[in-house]
Amino acid sequence: MPIRRLSPETVNRIAAGEVVERPASAIKELVENALDAGGRNIEIQADGGGLSRILIADDGKGIPKDELPLAIERHATSKLEPDDAGDVDLLRIHTLGFRGEALPSIGSVARLSITTRSRDETEAWVIQVEGGATRPLAPAPFPGPHGARVEVRDLFYATPARLKFMKSERAEAMAISEEIKRQAMAHEAVAFTLSLDGKVALRLPAEHPGDEGRLKRLSALLGRDFEANALLIDQARDGVRLSGYAGLPTYSRGNAAHQYLFVNGRPVKDRLLQGALRGAYADFLARDRHPAAVLFLDIDPLYVDVNVHPAKAEVRFRDPALVRGLIVGALRHALHAAGHRASTTVAADAMAGFQPHTGVSTGPAYSPSSPSAQGFSGWTGWSQPAAAAQVLPGLNERSARVEPSWDGPAWPQQAPADAASHDPRFPPHAPIDPLDYPLGAARGQLHANYIVAQTRDGLVIVDQHAAHERLVYERMKAQMAEGSVTRQALLTPEVVDLDPAEAERVASRAEELAEMGLIVEAFGAGAVLVRETPAMLGDTDVQGLIRDIADDLAEHGAALSLKERMAEVCGTMACHGSVRSGRILTAPEMNALLRQMEATPHSGQCNHGRPTYVELKLHDLEKLFGRR
Repeated sequence: MPIRRLSPETVNRIAAGEVVERPASAIKELVENALDAGGRNIEIQADGGGLSRILIADDGKGIPKDELPLAIERHATSKLEPDDAGDVDLLRIHTLGFRGEALPSIGSVARLSITTRSRDETEAWVIQVEGGATRPLAPAPFPGPHGARVEVRDLFYATPARLKFMKSERAEAMAISEEIKRQAMAHEAVAFTLSLDGKVALRLPAEHPGDEGRLKRLSALLGRDFEANALLIDQARDGVRLSGYAGLPTYSRGNAAHQYLFVNGRPVKDRLLQGALRGAYADFLARDRHPAAVLFLDIDPLYVDVNVHPAKAEVRFRDPALVRGLIVGALRHALHAAGHRASTTVAADAMAGFQPHTGVSTGPAYSPSSPSAQGFSGWTGWSQPAAAAQVLPGLNERSARVEPSWDGPAWPQQAPADAASHDPRFPPHAPIDPLDYPLGAARGQLHANYIVAQTRDGLVIVDQHAAHERLVYERMKAQMAEGSVTRQALLTPEVVDLDPAEAERVASRAEELAEMGLIVEAFGAGAVLVRETPAMLGDTDVQGLIRDIADDLAEHGAALSLKERMAEVCGTMACHGSVRSGRILTAPEMNALLRQMEATPHSGQCNHGRPTYVELKLHDLEKLFGRR
């Protein structure tokens, strides 16, 4: 078969398959055009999942009449300007769009209509394209002083085979909504309105630029729970800035759907960024839990390549180690600053579990001789004749209740030396009331596992095993950071066969792996030799460990497997070395545990991301009993 030139229509349809995969991707391209045009109010309408009709209206600068025919030609754009020699610098992209493919690609597979009025013109004009065929320019009405209205009807009618791969209208509508949410997160100063099948699905007013306006926009999109449990991220290193918000570990999710990553205002899905996010939370979440985060990376366009794929959803960094280090460092700094804070949803879930009873119990009536529920603590008998008054079983046991007048060491009369560092209410050497500690004063122990503490404005319930496990784990990490990890030499060095590229990646990270106690070296092409392993791993599967590390290096650019295995071992050792469930604690032991939690970062969650304590405010308790 001889070589033939493809017709322009066929070329456009092939390009459309890369740029316009589904209605949501078409809307993405058109919204980015509106943003690049300076639009501050963008309206999106979609009918039939976007397959029947799409309308994008903006109040941007509009397109001049004489440029409209160029706008629908392939690789024609106003966003790249050649220099004096006629060369275009593709390494300094400052706009969201730049390839000049979206409009001609859409016009080749749908019925496209562009109505626009530029700031310098008094009349509006329209140009139409149907399946690649262009109609002449014509005057048209326009509702605003300037801007553009792009209407797309019967998407993919010119390529019926593509329609067979579309999902249901509901699924396509959800994808459209998700795309608009991403664009709205990155541009809080722009107002967005989304209507699906004639009903307003999203209406977002413009917010003030900056952290406060951004958080307000994120609260409208992700819910107030995210706003209440988000940590501000704002760090810079070597000209690269990371900003945004990341959720507390106890505000984790079951999947990664609540992770939104942006590079220079562009929504991206990048394995390096996702791996760095995962690595930052490695100490705080189990493998099946995922952090919620909205992160914005601002970097000189010269150091990031956005021209990797026509959809512009993938990027490549010139210095990936710098980017990853910034993300991990900034997130861990924010998590460390959060101290022992736990998410507000923990308390909300606890309050939802209470069942108020307004009726009379139909159970057996109380009698002084009837046994109390195990672990119940409340009274020592009503006012009644001495013969009838008895102490209910369990009330005098050490775990039942704690009062300030216990037999043992007195309450501390001064704040601990480090109290001022974690609570400004405690000036150095000032006498304090135990109720003013962040986690309050221990009042009792329930079911030999849960410490009940009273604060000035509520109560705290602590899981003693989970809390102490985190304390032990943090101490072990600190010891590892102070000195080198203890290594154990293998009796016979083990050779691990890998793909040549994988072996080279592992060998190139030998110094990093040595810091974690793993000694490796290149062993010919396609193999590495392992001489020593971290002692805390014990008798480990060396072959499996190296292969996991190779996979991590390929996917995330970091040896997460070794770090996670060491973290898992630390967690296991901490679990075995911590206070066990079922152990009855004395009052001083309970209060000592509370004070250690206040002074230890990340003590609000255990090593698996579960909360170590629940705090209930007094006004919440009063609501349960109708006092508010």
